[in-house]
Amino acid sequence: MFRTKRTGLVRRLWRSRAPVEGDGETDTRTHGSRGCCMGKSTKVAGKTSAGTEAELKALTHSILKKIKEKQLEGLLQAVESKGGARSPCLLLPSKVDTKLGQQSYSLPLLLYKVFRWSDLRHCSELKRLPCCESYGKINPELVCCNPHHMSRLCELESPPPPYSRYPMDFLKPPDSLDSGPSSTETGGTTYSAPVGLSDSQALQESGDRSHWCVVAYWEEKTRVGRLYSVQEPSLDIFYDLPQGNGFCLGQLSSDNKSPLVQMVRTKIGYGIQLSREPDGVWVYNRSCYPIFIKSATLDNPDSRTLLVHKVFPGFSIKAFDFEKADSLQRPNDHYFTQQPRTGFTVQISFVKGWGQCYTRQFISSCPCWLEVIFNNQ
Repeated sequence: MFRTKRTGLVRRLWRSRAPVEGDGETDTRTHGSRGCCMGKSTKVAGKTSAGTEAELKALTHSILKKIKEKQLEGLLQAVESKGGARSPCLLLPSKVDTKLGQQSYSLPLLLYKVFRWSDLRHCSELKRLPCCESYGKINPELVCCNPHHMSRLCELESPPPPYSRYPMDFLKPPDSLDSGPSSTETGGTTYSAPVGLSDSQALQESGDRSHWCVVAYWEEKTRVGRLYSVQEPSLDIFYDLPQGNGFCLGQLSSDNKSPLVQMVRTKIGYGIQLSREPDGVWVYNRSCYPIFIKSATLDNPDSRTLLVHKVFPGFSIKAFDFEKADSLQRPNDHYFTQQPRTGFTVQISFVKGWGQCYTRQFISSCPCWLEVIFNNQ
């Protein structure tokens, strides 16, 4: 009975392995010219031969059969839910190498390739998520091999092409504290101030400094729901997540009947994870579709323009750097002295991009988007 259950788990895991060929996200037309993640700009993995596939299957089965049954169940939960369900760490020896043909792989790398990214070449392309027990540890004897406790790192273009850029609007002050997003002649949306006294208090009262950011959800030019104050180190923002808590956009009441808004809303799915870490604020795309991010700290501080960055599913990007943001604040700059939070805002659009390379010039034309306003006090 013990062997039968273990064998069944191994077979289910193998059936849930990552596809070898790209799923349409590796189209080079969507890479390289819009400030996106460059990690998937070329298709590394081709179609494997029958011999290689059989060898990989035999190797994977032999490894999985040595893993404890409870660990297999946790791995299966992570793989079948595609990271939607909470799953435990899969702690295995970090210094065990496996050989596939002429290629040698570490045990974690092989499992990441089999169950998440078949084109993965090295663990340096990955970032460990805060939920992982191995997070922040250097060379531990046991390392987590759960592929959904990892994300791929975004590689940003340097320098970005000039035709994909547009004037930087975060330096311009808002016309009114009670206004929604306003499109300016410079192209873009200014800082969107919250509407209502309670919302303003959430940002302006210095007595409560426990929150490190607040999040506003917008559908086109209309904000939906109240500001969400974030105290925990990480926050899940999602439409539909099997397990988890956080900012559930699916529970917000919206009067927007636009077919495009309703379609994009359902595609948010697992959404994103926002986490404050020692080196800054990271955004992890947990959904099945790209997200688009604009942040003052993602670009050259001397630049007068900002770039919208495309982040593919499974990728992470350091969306905000507090030290860089502080350096943007010039004591003699009228805009910053009058509006101290102006450079402390990140905009994130689900599924649809905006800017010079898209039909939507301003984020306020995007169906579903977020505004993350950081507490710089």
